[in-house]
Amino acid sequence: MARYTYHCALRWSDMDAFGHVNNARFLTLYEEARVAMMFTGAESGGLSSFREGVVIARHEIDYLRPVDYGDPVRIDLWVSEIRNSSFVVDYELFDDDKLASRARSVLVPYDLTAGRSRRVSEAERAFLEEWSD
Repeated sequence: MARYTYHCALRWSDMDAFGHVNNARFLTLYEEARVAMMFTGAESGGLSSFREGVVIARHEIDYLRPVDYGDPVRIDLWVSEIRNSSFVVDYELFDDDKLASRARSVLVPYDLTAGRSRRVSEAERAFLEEWSD
């Protein structure tokens, strides 16, 4: 299985009152990794259509252990499903090489001008398949 790996620095603002990464901030960390893959990674291969519109239809997160402030965390992500008008990205977040969280997002390509969802293009499908299991 091909996985995209992203190393994400933790910010002091990610912490909660207990000194751990706040549960809601995990979404931000996962977003950073996803944007790196779908924008930076895709654009380096000549694909820029994701930047034109993709929305989140669903998030699921499992918190397995607390993450403390310190070294960057590693996020591995991959595409587990590609449909005609949506796709699923799965993530694993590692702190000191220990699995701390798993997540899943359902994404929908979106036409921002028309204000509606659109189909996954052939070029997008080809890129997503590079990262699929």
